[in-house]
Amino acid sequence: MKVAAIQHDVMWQDAEATLTHVTPQLESAATEGARLAVLTEMFSTGFTMEPERYAETPDGRSTTYLLDQAQRLEMWVAGSIPVRVGDDRHRNRFTVASPHGELSTYDKIHPFSYAGEHEHYEAGSATLTVDVDGLAVTPFVCYDLRFADCFWGTAAVTDLYVVVANWPRPRRHHWQALLVARAIENQAYVVGVNRVGEGGGVSYAGDSAIIDPLGELLAVGDDTERIMTAEVEAGAVREIRTRFPFLRDRT
Repeated sequence: MKVAAIQHDVMWQDAEATLTHVTPQLESAATEGARLAVLTEMFSTGFTMEPERYAETPDGRSTTYLLDQAQRLEMWVAGSIPVRVGDDRHRNRFTVASPHGELSTYDKIHPFSYAGEHEHYEAGSATLTVDVDGLAVTPFVCYDLRFADCFWGTAAVTDLYVVVANWPRPRRHHWQALLVARAIENQAYVVGVNRVGEGGGVSYAGDSAIIDPLGELLAVGDDTERIMTAEVEAGAVREIRTRFPFLRDRT
């Protein structure tokens, strides 16, 4: 199955402008034969700490957009969205839309306390694994990448980890190293999708990547907008885990 990591800029806190901006990129991914196209963390607004102004309802504009594009382009489309879940309550919600009109969601378990995200967004409490055309896909969001236990806990049921992010340029080496580490230690594919450009006074370097279960880079981005694609196969995960049965030795 071909997956596409869409490394895009975000029109800061302007969802309508960003949706218009990323639509041609989704169309290009579909033209290239992608079955799963992944946008970034808070893909339509940027990493806003003003959810009272920019968070949407669970059936709001950005979620509807993902559904519409998935059905129109006949592929799975995903990204995270700031969502309002109650009075003065918000979550950073990864949302994947199927071409059949179905939604699956995961709420970021580890809000980024260093930037005060925990003061504006509640933490989620449960992981998610979705069957995408026979591939078991488990999503995480940005800061989650630093917490190996979440990945370890889902490794047995995961072929592909998706990590969407607004990861700042000054710590780009951490992003690059941790993506590869998560692939190697869990013997699974990893698709890491980080934004480029600037937003809220922060610069983002991209460095999106698609990594195989042995830690080899199948596709890697620079700091410009681009689409990276690669073929991923559930059978390759099973073969590698059989040949190198490291996961069984975890305690």
